[in-house]
Amino acid sequence: MQLELRVLITGGAGFIGSHLAERLLTEGTEVLCVDNFFTGTRRNVEHLLDHKRFEILRHDVTFPLYVQVDQIYNLACPASPIHYQRDPVQTTKTSVHGAINMLGLAKRLRARILQASTSEVYGDPDIHPQTEDYWGRVNPIGPRSCYDEGKRCAETLFFDYRRQNLLSIKVARIFNTYGPRMHPNDGRVVSNFIVQALLGRDVTVYGDGLQTRSFCYVDDLVSGLVSLMKTPDEITGPINLGNPTEFTIKELAETIIDLTGSRSRIVHQKLPQDDPRQRRPDISRAQELLDWRPSIALNEGLGRTIRYFDQLLGEQDIRAALLAIPA
Repeated sequence: MQLELRVLITGGAGFIGSHLAERLLTEGTEVLCVDNFFTGTRRNVEHLLDHKRFEILRHDVTFPLYVQVDQIYNLACPASPIHYQRDPVQTTKTSVHGAINMLGLAKRLRARILQASTSEVYGDPDIHPQTEDYWGRVNPIGPRSCYDEGKRCAETLFFDYRRQNLLSIKVARIFNTYGPRMHPNDGRVVSNFIVQALLGRDVTVYGDGLQTRSFCYVDDLVSGLVSLMKTPDEITGPINLGNPTEFTIKELAETIIDLTGSRSRIVHQKLPQDDPRQRRPDISRAQELLDWRPSIALNEGLGRTIRYFDQLLGEQDIRAALLAIPA
């Protein structure tokens, strides 16, 4: 009889973490969700609380954790500028101390561990699309550095733990991901534009709107993470996970206004410092090693996400809180 895997997800009550927990539970896995609820919410996992194989623990990964698990997905870290810049020192500590603590746990247990890294390790890239061999172009002292450099340092720690301790590691570089359970006030373009359009507010585009991004629906991203975790030990990554189809921010805004039937206008504001002009993954490595590629088109994924936010804004307390935020 095969024993159930017990899997730890740090940041498990967050946007991606909650979807990952759902997926693992459907596969018969026992899931321990750890979150300090800085950006994650119990709401994201409340439908899982009665599941016999799901457990939730409030904990900050900057402190050591002593549990028994077989695998670790390290997702803990605020991922949007509005959140990670709120306490930049804590953001760096979450990436660096969190990685040290989770790697230490994996070392003690001889558990396999996956790091949710980010396309932000590439900074404002001077090659396009970005391959995993590209070392990046990151400002180490700018307002985004707490996140960018924290994630880069975490990758360093993962590979040093593998070289020094023969630890079984996986590193995924996650590109823009969207879907239900995004935080409605996280400052990212998809959630920003949808909430603004549904509230009938101006849709705010930073810069000329010609900067490009690629948008991966969360279900596709989770499939990539799970596939990477299942690969043999010699496949460590880093592996890009994202949608290679590229859109300008202006195109995204126009699409969301159209899909919501909103009468919102597009307005332009100053581009934030160090905001990358281009961002698109080369996913050749993921296709070859994981047989993975996104399957959900942008319009389909946006439709699902719009329905989620439309329902969320139907709750008076949430709608009132968002309307209280200056436009």
